[in-house]
Amino acid sequence: MKNSKMTIILADDHPLFRQGMLRVLEHDADISVLGETGNGKDALRLILEKKPDIAVLDISMPGMEGIDVVKEAMKDNSCSTEFVILTMYQEEAYFTEAMDAGVKGYLLKDSAPSDILACIQSVADGIPYVSPLVSHYLVRRTTRRQPRNAKPSIDDLTAQERRVLKLLSQNKTSREIAGDLGISIRTVQHHRNNICTKLNLEGYNKLLQFALENRSSL
Repeated sequence: MKNSKMTIILADDHPLFRQGMLRVLEHDADISVLGETGNGKDALRLILEKKPDIAVLDISMPGMEGIDVVKEAMKDNSCSTEFVILTMYQEEAYFTEAMDAGVKGYLLKDSAPSDILACIQSVADGIPYVSPLVSHYLVRRTTRRQPRNAKPSIDDLTAQERRVLKLLSQNKTSREIAGDLGISIRTVQHHRNNICTKLNLEGYNKLLQFALENRSSL
């Protein structure tokens, strides 16, 4: 992260709910809210301008849907923001679309404040978080996507993690990668750790070897 506090952008088109969320977030001394809006296009602009650690987005907003905001933001190579989707919908189709877009947190709007904060912290630590009421979708999704004894692959990585891995395959240092992607060195190290965890790689040498062996696939 770029400072000692976790930076957040909040977007939800229900003013009362958004104000309640702001109170929850601002009450936490480790969180800094960089901006809030009720419009999807404004949310995308804030994300690209302010580059928060986490963006908490309503799934349905005027201007641009929350998942579309995620998709557009992730087209920007300098975007290292992780995304949490807020929704009142429990339909599996919404959940699947969000996960396919690269969302790391999926929360129902009736979640307790403690669950909201736990989700944000988990996502900031590189660990996906899903509301318990829809967690069975995650199990079903994993079962469908992962054949028995399937090995981890590049497909398990987010777009930003693949960018980091590609630059590693070019023998670039963390400082050089940070400069190329417009992110902090700490964020690069965070992505490297996530890649190692997802691909079951132990140590930098194994990570570099994997990057070099799979350069053509990146």
